[in-house]
Amino acid sequence: MSDATDTPDLAREPLRIALSDDHPVVRAGVRALLEAGGGGAWTVAAEAAGADELLGLLAVTPLDVLITDFSMPGSRAGDGLTLLGLIRRRHPQLPVIVLTMIGNPPMLRSIADTGVAGLLDKAAAATELAQAVSAVAQGQRYYGRALAAVLDPAAALARAGQALSPREAEVLRLFVAGFGVSQIAAQLHRSKQTISRQKIDAMAKLGLRNDREIYEYARSEGLLS
Repeated sequence: MSDATDTPDLAREPLRIALSDDHPVVRAGVRALLEAGGGGAWTVAAEAAGADELLGLLAVTPLDVLITDFSMPGSRAGDGLTLLGLIRRRHPQLPVIVLTMIGNPPMLRSIADTGVAGLLDKAAAATELAQAVSAVAQGQRYYGRALAAVLDPAAALARAGQALSPREAEVLRLFVAGFGVSQIAAQLHRSKQTISRQKIDAMAKLGLRNDREIYEYARSEGLLS
C-alpha cells in the first residue's frame, strides 16, 4: 500500500485503485471491469494518462493498488522498467499490477524482477483482473495464467507440444544451464549413458539436431538470458 497513508480496514473501506494507461479507451475498459467485478470492495480513485502524470499522482494521492500499462511513450522517467523501478523505490509498499501485451519471456521476467505484485496479459483482464486485485491486496503475488506458463522454464519446454518426460525436461534444463553430461549424471544420480539417452530423446522430440540448436531453442524460449 502507498506509504502516504496507513492501510485501510478492508472490512469497512474500499481499496483505492489507480489506473495508468496512455490509451483512454483502455483505461475506460479497465475501469468498467473493476466496477463490475468488485462488489464494492474497491474504487478507482485516480487515473493517469502517462508515466510522468502517474509519478505525480502517486506522490500526493493515497492509494492501495496501482494497475498500470508497461509501455507509455514520451516519459521523462525512461522506459517501462525504469518507471517500475522508480515506483518500487518511492512507494515500496504499494502493490503494482502490470497489464501488458508483451509475450517475450526475457522481458516478462525482467518486469517480474522489478518486484511487481501482479503481471497480467491485457487479453486476460476480463477474466482475471478482479482475482489479481484481490490477491495483491492480501499481500500475494498474482501472475496471469498465460504469463505464468511463459515465466516457467518447464512450461516453456512443454510448449513445443512434444510432451517431454519430466526427466527429459530436467536433463535439457540443466544442459542449457551449462552442465555437462557427466555433471548432470552426478547431480541426478543417474548413469552418463542414461543422461545421454534422455538428452538425445528430448532433442528428437523437439526436432533439434545438435547442441547449437539446443541453445538456439533455449534462447528463443527465454531459457537463456
